[in-house]
Amino acid sequence: MALLLGFLLLLGLCEDTMSEEPSSSQYRPGGLEFQLPPTSYQTSDSYDPGPAGLFFHIVRLFVQIVQPNAFPEDILRKTIQKKFDPSKEYDKIIYYEIGIIICAALGLLFVVLMPLVGFFFCLCRCCNKCGGEMHQRQKRSGPFLKKCYTISLLVICVFISIGIIYGFAANQYMRTRVEETRKLSDSNFNDLRTLLNVVPGQIDYILDQFTHPKEKAFDDLDNINSLVGDGIYEHLKPKVLPVLKDIKDLAKDMKANRDTLVQVNTVLTDVKHSSAYLRTSLRDVKTSMEQTLTDPQCSFPAVAPTCNSIRKSLSVLDDSANFDHLPSLDGHITQLDGLLQTDLSSLVQKANESLSNIPEEVQNQTRDFITEFKKTLNSIQSDVKNISTKIPIQKTLSSFVRYINNSEDYILHYLPTMEECDSYRWLVCLVVCCLLTLILTFYLLGLLCGTLGYDQNATPTRRGCVSNTGGLLLMVGAGFSFFFSWMAMTTVVLTFVAGGNMEKLVCEPYRNKKLFQVLDTPYLLNEDWKYYLSGLVLNKPDVNLTFEQVYSDCKENKGLYATLKLDHIYNVSEQLNITKHTGDINSNLENMNIRIEDIELLDKTGMKTLMDLRSSGIDDIDYAAYLNATERSPTRVNLISFANDIQRKANQLPSGRLKTSLKSHADTLINIHQNQVIPLQNSMSTMNKQMKTLHYRTSGLKVRVSTTIFFLNSTQDFLTSQLSKIVVEESKQFGSKIISYFEWYLQWVEMTITQQFAACKPAATAVDSAVNVFLCSYIVDPLNLFWFGMGKATMLLLPAVIFAVKLAKYFRRMYSEDVYEDDPVNKVQSKPRVQTVPGVQTVPMVQTVPMKKAL
Repeated sequence: MALLLGFLLLLGLCEDTMSEEPSSSQYRPGGLEFQLPPTSYQTSDSYDPGPAGLFFHIVRLFVQIVQPNAFPEDILRKTIQKKFDPSKEYDKIIYYEIGIIICAALGLLFVVLMPLVGFFFCLCRCCNKCGGEMHQRQKRSGPFLKKCYTISLLVICVFISIGIIYGFAANQYMRTRVEETRKLSDSNFNDLRTLLNVVPGQIDYILDQFTHPKEKAFDDLDNINSLVGDGIYEHLKPKVLPVLKDIKDLAKDMKANRDTLVQVNTVLTDVKHSSAYLRTSLRDVKTSMEQTLTDPQCSFPAVAPTCNSIRKSLSVLDDSANFDHLPSLDGHITQLDGLLQTDLSSLVQKANESLSNIPEEVQNQTRDFITEFKKTLNSIQSDVKNISTKIPIQKTLSSFVRYINNSEDYILHYLPTMEECDSYRWLVCLVVCCLLTLILTFYLLGLLCGTLGYDQNATPTRRGCVSNTGGLLLMVGAGFSFFFSWMAMTTVVLTFVAGGNMEKLVCEPYRNKKLFQVLDTPYLLNEDWKYYLSGLVLNKPDVNLTFEQVYSDCKENKGLYATLKLDHIYNVSEQLNITKHTGDINSNLENMNIRIEDIELLDKTGMKTLMDLRSSGIDDIDYAAYLNATERSPTRVNLISFANDIQRKANQLPSGRLKTSLKSHADTLINIHQNQVIPLQNSMSTMNKQMKTLHYRTSGLKVRVSTTIFFLNSTQDFLTSQLSKIVVEESKQFGSKIISYFEWYLQWVEMTITQQFAACKPAATAVDSAVNVFLCSYIVDPLNLFWFGMGKATMLLLPAVIFAVKLAKYFRRMYSEDVYEDDPVNKVQSKPRVQTVPGVQTVPMVQTVPMKKAL
């Protein structure tokens, strides 16, 4: 009760730190693992008898057969209530004990009859009766009978020896185990002291674990910039960063478009100039060739066809590309130059920096709060550690220590007396075993000497000394059987009655817990209490607290709180929701005021730039006209092919000025192609590629810019309306995380107090050691094995005596024997005569008789 008082006192002090508000945090913190240090005890929670356990089990089965009746719960209940009158209800006892009574009666009958039969048997033998005459009648079945008697006696001796071995082993087993009783007692008392000594340490350990959630909270407070600031940033990032990226991409595309427009505009100017120059060059060549074809030589019939052919082909000698209709891009370039004066990339970078600075801003705003909050946690830890100093646990446990010491002194005081009594028991059982061993030795020596010394050719009066000694030893064994067997049976009966009843009334009901069920009978131990244990411990006799349940819970090493159902006195589950200090922590966290200034993604200038970009008209340029103009060939005909054709036709002409002029014009065309057409083609190709790129980038520009402006306005509205809420939410989550450390600690405290604190397994082990180990395994089991073995050996002495007496006739030297004279011819038996043994005094006159059945 003192330990219980101290336990409740600890809970009472814990109540001072409780709050009425339940926790709202569902966060399960990682990195916080609490575990009460395990306590090691000396005494094993189970007992293994070793190989002897098999024989103990066999004896229990025999006892169950002898005494199959169920445990007399009603008789025990009435006995405890002092309502059982043995003089009136003896029939119930007799009915329950009928098996043991019958076996004990048979044993007592053996005790009485064995010496009496032995006495009359000796008198009968002295009168030369009952096989006492030293004359052996011979018959043809004699050798067969001798073998049967020998084998039967040998088998019986083997079984007797097994029983004696059981007796010796059980006797020594009990003595050895009784000698270990002091060690068993010391280990159990040491375990109980360990249990009492570990309780203050467990209290201190539970309270010291407050350091872990406190240090975890300190780490989070030191990293509030990442835990809260990064949380805010991560919450805003999916909304803000895509919009900023779109604006940045627009700024990059706007600069790239302006550069492309400048390049296209430059190339366009060059193309227009080159195209005009090419047109002039081709026109000059065409005019010059037309003048050359007016040469008189062309009027010759042989030359005229060639000149006509050349004259007709001059119509294709002209340029095909005309860029004069393509407008200049200077206006668009000027417009983009004006837009690029606003650096949108810088504005986006500024907005990104505002987002990235949120963690640092959180750190700066909470610096003073963190300092004060750490002071609060340190103060709470000091208060928690002081709880143990307020608990008079040592004074509470000292009464238990005194009780254990007094119990140990009592046991140690009577233990020598028990050991002395056990030594007397051991000596008596040893003497009984030795007496049976002596009888068995005579039988075995008799069998040995008789078998080895037996000569089948020797007549009964001429048997050898060894054979005669064997017969005498058998008779001595039979005599000792009559003389000592009753002593052995007396010991067997006494140990049988004691051991059998202890097994059935104590050990068996203890193992199947029926003994606890009887003790748990309502109103049994106290007429006013329904449940005695709950009335004793909780002062609430209606609570279903039973011996069986307490023993089972202690066997499973549960704590006193759950085992004794102390929740009926003090409900830890209701009280350990959240402590008063945790409430202070929560209120402090609510005062953590973090304010993030509104973040402006884009100022008015940047917004105006985007709107101007939307109306810039870059995407309205007639890209088809530019692309069509640049995709044509600069000339209508390939000048190289045309020049080669002119040279081929000129080669057909006769030598002269016409031929020379035409070849000169062909060379001029080739020169124009190389110096003017090819560069113009390159410029047109470059311009085509640039216009395609520009067209791709500006395609849907209005929609793209409009979409960007829409999401920009939407995100800015989100920041304006939701930023403060996000900050508050992240702050609450951070506070909940801090609170969860202490709630998790309190949950562990609750679980430890209700299930692990002051685990009572040593108490169950002590009960098991006293009843199951010491009484049943150390004493009852070997005691039952002793009477089982010795009883079997003693009962087998009866047939052993019979076979020994019968067999002795075939080993001992007779005083007289039957002699037959056979007629050599007719083989007719003559009258027998008596032949005396030399050196042995015989009866002077022996009346011989015809063959009769041998005894």
